[in-house]
Amino acid sequence: MPALNRRQFITTAAFGAVLPARALWAQGKYPNRPIQIICPLQAASPSDVALRAVCERMTVNLGVGMPIENAPGAAGLIGTERVARAAPDGYTLGALNNSIMSMLPHMYAKVPYDPFKSFEPISLLASIPTLLIAHADVPVKNVKELVEYSKANPGKLNYATGGAGSPQHLAMEMFKSMTGANITHVPYKGATQATMDVVSGQVHCMFIGVALALPFIKAGKVRALGMAGAVRTALMPELATIAEQGVTGYDYASWVALYAPAGTPKEIVGLLSGEARKVLAEKSMRDRLLAGGLDPVGGTPEELVKQTREDYARMGKVIKEAGVTAG
Repeated sequence: MPALNRRQFITTAAFGAVLPARALWAQGKYPNRPIQIICPLQAASPSDVALRAVCERMTVNLGVGMPIENAPGAAGLIGTERVARAAPDGYTLGALNNSIMSMLPHMYAKVPYDPFKSFEPISLLASIPTLLIAHADVPVKNVKELVEYSKANPGKLNYATGGAGSPQHLAMEMFKSMTGANITHVPYKGATQATMDVVSGQVHCMFIGVALALPFIKAGKVRALGMAGAVRTALMPELATIAEQGVTGYDYASWVALYAPAGTPKEIVGLLSGEARKVLAEKSMRDRLLAGGLDPVGGTPEELVKQTREDYARMGKVIKEAGVTAG
């Protein structure tokens, strides 16, 4: 079979019309064996749930297995380094989140990867809708009231996080820097215990994933104050964003995306990106992710780079101003 014309491939990929995976496979090209996915995050975490759902469907389309190995540890640095050092042949990919790509490089004196040079971006998979909650006994009903109450009662309110430098920590520090809210940090060793102490009323408020918060909101134990992202979520369309409530420009969203090691051929990256986007466009997949508390995203490699650069710059500013370090 004649070699795939590189210029033709890039041109068609730019318009989303990539050559079907099975056609390339039939030609003896990529992929012809399982594709290993390294996830430097805990099993059953929101990012892991999104990854498994998408890869399950991509496996059918690609005709090869996509086994997932969870390799958490050192805030994700260990597994991420493995992805960065893997052979750039398309048979080892990484599922990396925004904390790894846009936060940890600012918090550690040195990380074993460069978020913009060590990887080839493939596609965003999903975002994890986050919201600000307060215990039901806190006398506030929205973002404005929380800020006003915290300023009128300095030192009285506190907020829980999964630890210094965690997503919950940085979301609140960004909120405080933009509003002047007076709320004290109470770090925990994990987000689960932090959440339960807000639910019980031992701590006043926190940022948390929508899926985790919904049962407690419905039970009346905590109150939803505002969505952290730039847009509302389909899971709670009635809840206004923090930006809509007057904190112009506030936008905090957790996400997970698929990457390949730097140097992976553009043809392979384009193929994988097209397959991921195709899966994420399916109604059944979108419904499945939404039911799990996730917002399906998708997008081109260029869009993923843009998202990462924006988050990297924004979170770098927050981390510097808050003096957050992790090592």
